[in-house]
Amino acid sequence: MRDTPTGGAGSAGTASSDGRPVSIGTVLNSLREEFPEVTISKIRFLEAEGLVEPKRTPSGYRKFTAEDVERLASVLRMQRDHYLPLKVIREHLDALERGERVQLPAQAAAPSRDLLEGMHDPDEERPAAARIGRAELLAAAGVDEAALADWESYGLIVPDAGGGYDAEAVTVAKLVADLGRFGLEPRHLRAVKAAAEREAGLVEQVVAPLRRHRNPQTRAHAEATAQELATLSVRLHAALVQTALRGRLQ
Repeated sequence: MRDTPTGGAGSAGTASSDGRPVSIGTVLNSLREEFPEVTISKIRFLEAEGLVEPKRTPSGYRKFTAEDVERLASVLRMQRDHYLPLKVIREHLDALERGERVQLPAQAAAPSRDLLEGMHDPDEERPAAARIGRAELLAAAGVDEAALADWESYGLIVPDAGGGYDAEAVTVAKLVADLGRFGLEPRHLRAVKAAAEREAGLVEQVVAPLRRHRNPQTRAHAEATAQELATLSVRLHAALVQTALRGRLQ
């Protein structure tokens, strides 16, 4: 997986007007005019998700054709203009390759300048996520009040100001309950929570410049970027745990 960010010595290729494949650095430079927030890591992530399949040199460098670059641009436009998840984007691209017509959702209208200048938090413009009550959370996790209170005391479950819980709280509750069946208590999970908070801090560092951007589409893209980084972080964490276990169980 060798790549260099520019087309200098040792790179896979340089800018070409005759149709020759180019390096990932050249692709990055060509995309940034329209997509200033794109990064090499983003391009690699889209490749890992199967949205683009560049060729490789014998040395392992990626080489992108003009079709690859246009495909990447199409993916980024669908994310930016229509807020589509990668799974749906992949389905649209596959349909286009089959010669089918694809109907995209209406492009989201950008908020007016007055509205943007009056906003303190872009999250306020999003519809509120579904919430459930305490009794519903207890039923979903299959635990009693004492267990939930214990989880809350360790910060594993945190209710909102109104005492409700979001979908993520339900997921966490079910996982904590499942781990409890193996003898893992909330106090054992403090290290997991601390690691998650550190990972969230790293993601926030990356997306913070995008969230502060005046362009509403760039700010909206911050959410998609955060989700992608979170997915990569979870996959890395799982791989590291498996690696550590193999070392201990051998």
